Amino acid sequence: MRAARDTIRIGVVGLGAIGRQVCRAIDRGLAGLVLAGATARTRERAEAFLATLKSPPPFLDLDALVAASDLVVEASTQAHLQEIAPKALGAGRDLVVLSCGALLGREDWVALAQANGARILVPSGAIAGLDGVKGAAIGAIRAVTMETRKPPAGLAGAPWIVQQRIDLDAIREETLIFEGPATEACRAFPANVNVLAALSLAGIGPERTRTKIYAVPGLTMNNHRIRVEGEFGMLAIEVSNVPSENPRTGRLSYLSTIALLRDLGATLRVGT
Repeated sequence: MRAARDTIRIGVVGLGAIGRQVCRAIDRGLAGLVLAGATARTRERAEAFLATLKSPPPFLDLDALVAASDLVVEASTQAHLQEIAPKALGAGRDLVVLSCGALLGREDWVALAQANGARILVPSGAIAGLDGVKGAAIGAIRAVTMETRKPPAGLAGAPWIVQQRIDLDAIREETLIFEGPATEACRAFPANVNVLAALSLAGIGPERTRTKIYAVPGLTMNNHRIRVEGEFGMLAIEVSNVPSENPRTGRLSYLSTIALLRDLGATLRVGT
């Protein structure tokens, strides 16, 4: 394990709503961390953003970014993670994964990380209570369910919406859009339910974790309700999350990522 006093070089992949906030936080100062570089789909726009930072890091391609970093933050997409994960983990770099729906069924990535002395770290994202779910999973859990309610615009472009030809503009009242296990939901809504993937990984797995997804006109926050039942008792959590500039992403997503990075070298760490 790296000594707490060592400087950890952070590389950020993706400069959307989450990636920009992570870069700003490190630039403002997180003890023991330095921003080694960043990469994104559109170089000109990325470099314009990086130039606004107090200590602008270089724009690097993915290979150069992995080489320059101790830890890589994936703040991109599930599709892009298919390229990022093998390169970062194969090089022995720790990897923070935001698009954690892509982790389901990827035991090969876990094995690759283990073989190269790397770690895969998943922030709690836009929900709370993963510490309680992890604790409960040491015992027996009977059921885990999550209901998600979002404004229709927050579901636009999802494969399920396209395949089912759902007209989100025509929705006038709370409407159930999807019901099923996390395995199916993460394929149907890859940009919307990474929190569900994190919940399933912390608890009883994606096949047994169930979800309902609603489109709610006029809703101003992304709402998640989690219920866990097991030998420990019952746990219920509700989070109403203010969307970022990207309606698919709640602000708590980048705040929890920054908190994870802050705790990397912490002497005192609270929660699991």
